[in-house]
Amino acid sequence: MTVAEQMREDWNRRAKEDAYYYVAFGRHEQDEDEFLSTASDVLRGFERELKRGLPGNNPRARRALEIGCGPGRLMQPLSRQFGEIHGVDVSDEMIALAKARLADIPHAHPHVGSGADLRQFADASFDFIYSYAVFQHIPSKEVVFSYLRDAARVLKPGGLMRFQANNLEAARTAAETWHGCSVEAEEIRAYAQAFNLQLLALEAVKTQYMWVTIRKPAPALSMQGSTRIRRITNSESSEPVAPNRGRYAATSLWVENLPRLADLLTLTLLIGGEPARLTYLSAPEADGIVQLNAVLPQGLSTGLQPVELRFEGELLAESVFRIIPAPPAVPRLVEAVDGLDYMSGTRIVSGSVKLFVEEIFEPETLKASIDGTPAYDYSILCTDPMPPRHEINFRLPASLGSGAKTLRLEAGRRLIGLVPIELAPQSIPEVK
Repeated sequence: MTVAEQMREDWNRRAKEDAYYYVAFGRHEQDEDEFLSTASDVLRGFERELKRGLPGNNPRARRALEIGCGPGRLMQPLSRQFGEIHGVDVSDEMIALAKARLADIPHAHPHVGSGADLRQFADASFDFIYSYAVFQHIPSKEVVFSYLRDAARVLKPGGLMRFQANNLEAARTAAETWHGCSVEAEEIRAYAQAFNLQLLALEAVKTQYMWVTIRKPAPALSMQGSTRIRRITNSESSEPVAPNRGRYAATSLWVENLPRLADLLTLTLLIGGEPARLTYLSAPEADGIVQLNAVLPQGLSTGLQPVELRFEGELLAESVFRIIPAPPAVPRLVEAVDGLDYMSGTRIVSGSVKLFVEEIFEPETLKASIDGTPAYDYSILCTDPMPPRHEINFRLPASLGSGAKTLRLEAGRRLIGLVPIELAPQSIPEVK
């Protein structure tokens, strides 16, 4: 069985079993309003990127394409911004659901795809191509890049592409269609270079949900005037300082007269003589100023550090930025939810719990108990190396019964958090 055939079989089964759950991994048997609400943050992100601008001046003439459209959860609201919107999915069961959802939108067109490319679409035919939580489930890196190569072909000059890929360091070895493959940030950079694409965002690197924004260059007028760094701030605030490590060790430069063809591939930012990792280049504001975000180089000394911004190796602008000592790490429990049905929150219905913790550098020391009874069967996943952030999963003993309980999380002898939870009667499995 080919990868495409396996994906089609598995996603058809998931669509029949509970399409909303597998598309928006929140909880089983979501109603329509719940399902649509799970897309709100994603839609805001796409709308932010669309402010960069698309080819042409007539929005009704613009065309969008979604790779992995599922039952049309994103196509439905985004159809308001395009004169024509298309979606492809390997699952014909998902496409049947999408056609029903979009039946009253004549310019929305879901299609069953090959599962590996965009062969049914002509060259340079879309202004905007997007994909959300799709490539994470493809078990073959070759298939992921087959889609991306074809996306470069069907994107118009001046068009935008925004998509996600799994960039977790943990290697995926099983060829199955849920966890999928991992794509390296350097592979995305190499892809953009090979197809002469502008790389505008490479965010959430080393996480399961690395975001990428790409533009296919169109002829552009050269900038008038010299490039100047207007100000430098912490990326998380307007403060003109950043710590030398930890969650806030990132900076934003506000730059005037940046070359039109500048992107994360052609720009280099040196802080203290060391290269910073560029993550995001904004669209120009009304006054022409752009925002350039970067993660600070490791090991910077505190104090004023020289800043150099270069384009294709040539110095564009210089400044200085103050680096301060990082504050002590503060281990904390960010959130506790049901391990499978996230929308249930702290009402545990599956017999498992998922915790999100931050600034814990030895997560293997974490232990959870519920009213004094230890949890068991732990799994730990680093979901973001900054601050760091870990996902901790564990199961609950059947002896706990049901009702109101208190979850206690400790690291060695240190209390990390206390969380009131409720155990639903059906949540506790039999001990095997």
